[in-house]
Amino acid sequence: METLQKTNEPVVNLISKPKDMLRTIYTACRTCYSADLPINIYEKTDDEEKMLSLIEKVISSGHYSTIEHIQVSFAISNISRACSHQLVRHRHMSFSQKSQRYVKEKGQFDYLIPPTIMKNEELKQKYEDFMGEISKLYLEFTEAGIPAEDARFILPNACATSMVVSLNLRELIHIANLRLCTRAQDEIRLLVKKMCQELLKEEPWLKSHLVPKCERTGFCDEAKSCGRKPTLDILKGNQ
Repeated sequence: METLQKTNEPVVNLISKPKDMLRTIYTACRTCYSADLPINIYEKTDDEEKMLSLIEKVISSGHYSTIEHIQVSFAISNISRACSHQLVRHRHMSFSQKSQRYVKEKGQFDYLIPPTIMKNEELKQKYEDFMGEISKLYLEFTEAGIPAEDARFILPNACATSMVVSLNLRELIHIANLRLCTRAQDEIRLLVKKMCQELLKEEPWLKSHLVPKCERTGFCDEAKSCGRKPTLDILKGNQ
C-alpha cells in the first residue's frame, strides 16, 4: 500500500469496491432482457466470458444505468486545493475533505509545485520562499488568537489536502474520458490516471473504458486538439 511521503504527486488508494462487480453489472444488464428473477441470474452466473460479452454490448450501446450500481471509494492525499476544487465540480460524487477550519497548520504547510515551475530552479526557489513567508504569517495569526477558520484565508491553492472520494462506475468512466485528455491540467490528469490504475488492478476488464474520450469515440471534440485523433471537422471534410 502506498503511503504519504514527500512527493509532488497525488497518492491514491482504492479502499472500497463491490466484491462481485462483474456479476453485479451482468445481473443488472441481464435483468432488462430476462423473465428470470434478478437473484436467480446473480446466483447462477459464473461464466466470465459470457458476462463480459453482454456488458461490453450494453455499455457500448450507451445503456449506462447498469453500471451506476457499482460504487467505489478512494483515499486521496497530497493533491493541491486547486486540484480538489476541480474535482468537486464533478456530479454524482461524495467527498469528505480535510478541513482548514478544524485542522490547524503547526509548521510549514505541505504544498504542491506545478511542473512548469519545478523546471525553473530560480522560480522554484522564489515559489518555495513565498510559501515559507505565507506559513510564517499564518502562524503569527494563529498564535495571536486568530481562529484557524479565519487564518486560512491567506493559505494558497497550492496547499496540499486529502480526501475520501466515492462515486459510481458511470461517473468514474465519465471523469476518465474528460480528465485523461491531454487538454486537462497535469495534476488532475495524473490524479485520475492513478484512480483508474488502482481500480484496474482489481478489474482489468475496464481498461478499454477508463481512457480519454477520443479513444472511445475515435475523434476529438475539443476546441483545441492535441492531434492524437482527427477532429470532427476533419472527419466531416473526408466524407
